[in-house]
Order: sequence, then structure tokens, then C-alpha cells
Amino acid sequence: MTAHESQQLDTTLNLDTQLDTQLDTQLDIKHPDQDDRQNTNKWWTITGIGLGVFIFALDVYIVNLALPSMIESLHTSFAVIQWVVLSYLLVIAITVLSISKLGDMWSKKKLYLIGMIIFTLSSLGCGLSSTVEMLIIFRAIQGLGAAFLSGLGTAIIVEAFPPEQRGLSLGIRAGVYGLGITLGPTIGGLLLALGDWKLIFLINVPIGLIGIAIVARFVPPSVIRETSKSFDILGTLLLTLTLTCFTVGITLSQNNSLDASLVGYLFALAIAGFISFLIVETSQEQPMLDLNIFRSREFSVGLILRFIGNLVMAGVIFILPFFLQLIKQYPTEKAGLLLAIPPVIISITAPISGTLADRFGGRLISFIGLCLIGMSCIFFSTFDADSSILNYVLAIAPYALGVGIFQSPNNSIIMGAAPAKQLGVASGLLSLSRILGQAVGVPIVGSIFSLVTIAAAKLAFDVDVTAAPIDSLVAGMHTTFQAIAAFLFIATLFTTCFWWLDRFGTKQANQETTLKK
Repeated sequence: MTAHESQQLDTTLNLDTQLDTQLDTQLDIKHPDQDDRQNTNKWWTITGIGLGVFIFALDVYIVNLALPSMIESLHTSFAVIQWVVLSYLLVIAITVLSISKLGDMWSKKKLYLIGMIIFTLSSLGCGLSSTVEMLIIFRAIQGLGAAFLSGLGTAIIVEAFPPEQRGLSLGIRAGVYGLGITLGPTIGGLLLALGDWKLIFLINVPIGLIGIAIVARFVPPSVIRETSKSFDILGTLLLTLTLTCFTVGITLSQNNSLDASLVGYLFALAIAGFISFLIVETSQEQPMLDLNIFRSREFSVGLILRFIGNLVMAGVIFILPFFLQLIKQYPTEKAGLLLAIPPVIISITAPISGTLADRFGGRLISFIGLCLIGMSCIFFSTFDADSSILNYVLAIAPYALGVGIFQSPNNSIIMGAAPAKQLGVASGLLSLSRILGQAVGVPIVGSIFSLVTIAAAKLAFDVDVTAAPIDSLVAGMHTTFQAIAAFLFIATLFTTCFWWLDRFGTKQANQETTLKK
């Protein structure tokens, strides 16, 4: 063979290889080694994101447990120390949606890494704080890092897994979150016994460093579908104003010593800011929140259910300690163990319900979850001072099962209905609905419980609810859980009607299409 013929043969082989590669790309043909790499990457992805979720969830309970120690160590009051918790939650609520929008415009992976670095370094700052002012500042910075983790983690997982495994992957994420909440009181108690409160923040540092290494090394580059790099500054400022006024107003509304007019002004500002935000977003070419995302009824109803579900869950978890400690008069350790039952069950059932949602669809599974939560609330509405631990377990088990069964399919429905180029925003709305549901649920449920209890005890309304006799506390608990069950029943009925109408409309549209053909 001549040199010229050999060169022609090499050129032909190269062209064949290029054509094969192009054809494989067009037909989405994946070779075995490529599949292996993708399978490996997706599990490393959920491991790295899971570590971020774990330390985020761990802080939900672990910090609350250490508040009394912080008050003594930092020589401060409860009114001041509560801002260690509030500053963290407020910053997450205010920034999570803006950060999620940035994730759609730029790299979710890089932004998530920035968030993990901020969270880890601010945890170190919290652990080294010597004054309450320093601690509150670092907690606010930690909240900013948590907003990256909360707002972008779900979107990264959805991109890493195929649609047929979306429920499973989000179920694993929910299970890890439940595990973090479960271990929070245990780890917190152990760390407080070993040293002082600073250890509860310092434990985040090694976990965060491992998570940073895994995400940086194994998580594949993010898919960027949003071509425009223009950021809606005006919309972001208006949303920040709205969420700040609303969340601070909700927080201050629980303080009876404050002037009610201040709370009223904050809510009025929140309403004005929200209306202005909607007007601006409809006129922007590149809005921070594309309102067309809500045209998907599946997405909108799923998000409403997410908000309602978290409102109910926050209310239930808020009331149960009053039953265990004031009505049953259990010691703190025993009450803590009984309150740890739901997260354990949730962490086990969430991945299973996600897998079932992949097989049978998210609607049916999430509907079953809502029914179980409602049934549990009805059980709790019959409790009194004579109710046993067995009664409690029989009531809390369907609640925990319901939460575990509801969350993963609901998340899968929302993320599955979101446009691919808005996965970051959808993930941010998911986190925001959770935070706002919790922020609204506690004061509403707390107000019902307090008003009914004080009225039953015939006490002045400025008297603390803990001073009420047991019979009045039982009456307050009955009415509160009845109200929660009724609210959940209405929400479930609304959802069922929507799903039936949506299914009927889709079926009718398909029949019309068939007739036209």
C-alpha cells in the first residue's frame, strides 16, 4: 500500500468515526462506558448534595436545643437569642428565589459550591463567636449559604437522574433531610454534654469540607438552558422587600407586647411590594420570576399543596410538645424521644414513596399521604390527659407515614412539571413554599391553640398559655387539631376535584384529536 493510499484510508476512517459520533449524538445513543460514568456520577451527585442537605437539616433542631446554653454563656436574654434562629430563617426566605434564578442563568454546580463554602466558613465563624452579636451575624451569613443549598440542590439532583428515577432520587433527598432532623437532638445533646454550644456549629465544618470535595470532583457540569445573562434587579429588590416585610411581620405578630400597628404596616408594605413585583415581572423581557411557569396547573397545584402540607406539618410539630410536656407532663428527655419518632419513619418511607411515584404516578401516592396526615389529626383531636404512649404512637405513625408518602411524590410532580430551563427557579419556589408554610403555620396554629385554651380557662388574653389548667389545654388541643383536619380535608377535596377535572379534560381533548384524525 502506497503512502497516498494509506493517507486516504486514514482520512476515510476518521470521517467514518466523526459520522458515527454525530449519528450517536443525534440519536442519543449511549455507549456502555458512557452509561457507567453517568450512573456513577448520579450517585456521587446525590451523595455530595445529600451531605449539604444533611447539615442544613441538622441545624433545624440542633440549634434550638442549645439556645438555653447560649443564653447563659453569652449573658443575653431569650428575646435577643431567638434572633440566632430567626436571622438564619429570614435570610433563607428572602434570598432563595433570587439565588435559584442565578442557577438557571449560570452554573448550578458552581453556585452550589459557593453556597457550601459560605455555609462551612460561617459555621466556623459561629463556633468561634464570643458575643451574641457576632453569632447572629454569622448565622445570617450561614442562612445565605443555606439558601444556595436549599434552592439549588433539588434542581441538580433532577438534572442528574433520568425522569423515571426522579421520584426515587427526590425520595432519597427527603430521607436524608429526615435523617438530619432525627439525629439533630441526639447529636446536639451529645455535643452539649461533651463541651459547650460551639461544637454544634463546628461539627458542620468537616462534613461541609467532604461535601465540597465530592461536589467539586464528581458532580458533572450543570446544563445551562437560560441563554440570557440579564438579571432582573428591580424585580429582585421588590421581591426582597415583600418577603422581608412578610416574614418579619409574621415573626413579630407572635409578640403580644408589640404595637399591632407595626405588624399591620409591615403586612401593608408586603402587599404593596407583591403587587408592584407582579406588575414589574409582567413587563420585563427577562423577569426574575417568569410568571408563565404558573400556567402549568400541575405545577401550581403541586406548589399550593407543598405550602399547605408544610403549614400543617409545622403546626402539628408546634403543638405536640405542649401535649407531651404540659398535658402528659413527661420530662424533656422522654418528650424528645417521642418527638424523634416522626423523622425516623419519614426518612425510611420517603425513598420508598418516591419509587412508588415513579411506578404509579405522584398524584395517587401524594393523595394517600394527605389522607393519612388528616386521619392522624383526627386521632390527636380525641386525646386527653389519660391518653397513653401507645395511643400517641398509633396517632403519630400515620402522621409520619403520611408526611413521608406525600413529600417525595409532591416534589416529583412539581419538578416534573417545571420547564427544563427553569429548574433552578422551580427548586427555589419549592424551598420558599416550605419556609413560608412553616412561617405561617406556627403563628396560625399557635393562635388557635392559645385563644381556645385561654378562653376555656377564662383567663386574661395577656396570660401565658402555660399557666392554663390541663382541662383547658386539652380543649385547646382538640379544637386546634379539628381545625387542622378540616383545613386539610378541604385542601384534599380541592386537589381531588382538580385532578379529576384535569384528567377529564385531557381525556376529552384526546378523544377530539382522535375524531379529527
